[in-house]
This record gives sequence, structure tokens and C-alpha cells, in this order.
Amino acid sequence: MLVLVAPGQGAQTPGFLTPWLELPGVADRLTWWSAVADLDLVHYGTEADADTIRDTAIAQPLLVASGLAAALALFPHPGEAFGLVGAVAGHSVGELTAAAGTGAITAESAMALVRERGRAMAAAAAATATSMTAVLGGDPDEVLAKIAEHGLTPANNNGPGQIVAAGTVEQLEAFKADPPAKARLVPLSVAGAFHTEHMAPAVERMAQLAKGVTAHDPRVRYLSNRDGQVVHSGRELLDRIVRQIANPVRWDLCMDTMRELGVTGILEVPPAGTLSGIAKRALKGVETFALKTPDQLDEARAFVQRHAEQTPNAMDAAPTWRLVVAPFSGTVQRGTAVEGSVLEPGEHLGLVVSRHEERKLVAEHGGTVLEWLVEDGDPVSPGQPLVRIHPRPEAFV
Repeated sequence: MLVLVAPGQGAQTPGFLTPWLELPGVADRLTWWSAVADLDLVHYGTEADADTIRDTAIAQPLLVASGLAAALALFPHPGEAFGLVGAVAGHSVGELTAAAGTGAITAESAMALVRERGRAMAAAAAATATSMTAVLGGDPDEVLAKIAEHGLTPANNNGPGQIVAAGTVEQLEAFKADPPAKARLVPLSVAGAFHTEHMAPAVERMAQLAKGVTAHDPRVRYLSNRDGQVVHSGRELLDRIVRQIANPVRWDLCMDTMRELGVTGILEVPPAGTLSGIAKRALKGVETFALKTPDQLDEARAFVQRHAEQTPNAMDAAPTWRLVVAPFSGTVQRGTAVEGSVLEPGEHLGLVVSRHEERKLVAEHGGTVLEWLVEDGDPVSPGQPLVRIHPRPEAFV
């Protein structure tokens, strides 16, 4: 199985977009997205220095634009990708790249949202002197306990041996003086405690904007930063992206789901390297590909074919019906709805139950049950289609 991943803030380096502009159409797309983002993305991706592109309001649109541009170069006909890619995930702002890549939102919506996300998070960061520190090594439980002791938030959990603590500058200074045993602290060059309560004002702004964005169900398994679960509702996906601004990124759980799905290859879009490196440490035996420059495209396409799904992607559904899928591994408990049952929007269909949690299955748009694809009590895997529903006509508007 092939998984595509998109990196988050901090992955950008000066001039990283320069070679991509040599490809036909890339400069034109970036010029258009620059108008949407109200930023000269070509300038910032080719000529600006490291300090300039570290600015949250610049870095975030630059990251999303570069990831989408490279994905379109890799898959010139995006519809073909839906039959090859098993799952997608983005780290922090990379979730917007992934959402656009799956067809859940348009590229223009992603660029408008990331423009406002970057501005709102920069404004929230300016309200209080906050920052972030990477904690490398140490016992995970002891690291988390020490982070909590100093009133900090584990803003990023990137897997074994890498947790990022975030909070006020004063809290981080105290943490530096009293670190967890056998851990190394690396202060990050960011001007804000991202994915913590300090970002609450940005959540309010983004929630207002997201209400006006048209969201579609993703056509590929989308793994959420919140808990690593597969999300198949476009509206829920967008709501999660908004809330994630002030909540920790659980990349460790995203990788757990990748492992459970049977991932064999992970391809990271530009500016690539960070997530590929994490995967090499955490997902032993999984091949990785960091797509950094366009001269790697032929090799990247061969990598895609080598790890592509061998069976049709059941989530790439026809537009006349919708799927309800399993969010995680567990056992399905079917409700009373049978073929032909007419459901109200949000009506309960059943449950998926694991040892740790349970999740209600709902018919988000309502409609008529066409077919159950599993039997009561069947084991299910993340993203597995469970039931097909023909939605009400207004759901297509």
C-alpha cells in the first residue's frame, strides 16, 4: 500500500521551489495561487531568505502550494491517483495539502484557508511570548510527565523518541533547567506555541470561514492528526482541521494506522525529508521516498507503481451514492437499518467497537440504504467500506 504524506511548518528551506518552476504549468499555478493567498509565492519560494519564510503567515501558504504543485506534477491527471494511493496524511498545516489532494476541498479553498490560518496563528502567537522545544529520547511516559509538570503541552507526538513541548517562553526556560532524564532538548525556531490553547483565537477565526467552504467526502483514506483515524466525511474532515490548530498533532497515531493498513511505501511531497525521516525510524521495513526536486519524478512514479494498491479503491465512489466507512479497526455492530431503509440526516446506523473505544456510525446526509457490505460482528479495518447509501437529492447541491 502507498501512503502520500505532506510536511508541516519548518520543512521549508530557501529556494526550494526554484527547480519546480522549470516544469510546464507550475509557474502559472503558483501565480494563480499567489493571487488567492495574497502572497508572491514564487518570490518566497525562490528568492526569500530563511528568516523571511519562517514567518508563519508566509510559511504555511508556501508549504501547501508546493505540496499541491508537486502532486499535480506527479499525477498530471489527478483521477488516476485515486486508484493508486491507499491513504494520505498531512502533518499540521500539511492536512490542508492532503485534504485538497483527496478532493475533499479545492486547491483554491485550501489556499484561501491556509492564508487565513497563517495570519490568524501569527496573530495569536504575537499575543503572548510562546515557543516550542523538541524533546529527543528519554522514556516517553517520563517525558510526558515532565512536560505536564511544567504546564506545557505535548503539541506534537511524532513517534518514539520525538515529542515537541510547547508553551510560554518562561515555562520552556524552566523545562530546560529541569529536563526529563536521558532526553535532549532542541529549541525550535518558531514564534508560537502551535497546537496548544494559545491558538484558540485562530480556531475561532477559522471556524467562521470553514462554514462557507464546500467539502466533499475524500476519495482516498484520510488519516486525521487528532487520533490517526480514517475520516470519510468531508465536513468532519474540515472541522477536524480547524480544531487541530489548538490541539496536539498525533503523528504517532497516524503512523500506527499506516502500519495497521499494511503500508509498504510512503512518499512525501515537497519540501520533503522530515516525515520520511520519522517513518524510517518508526516504521521499520517500510520504503520511503522524499520527493524534493522534479528530476526525481520518474523515480517517484516508479515508486508509486511499486507500492500502488493492487485492487480498485472502494472509496473512490460513484457520485450517486455514498459510503460509511470504519474509522479504526474493531468489530462492527449493525443497527436496525436494512436495505431499503430510509434514513434521516445524522441517523444512527450502528457502531464500530474496539478494545479502547467505540464510534457511532451515522448517515451524515440521510438517504436510502442500498447495501450493507459487512455482517453484524464482522472484524473491520480502518477505512473499510461498511454500507452504501443513496443520499437525499439535496445532498448533491
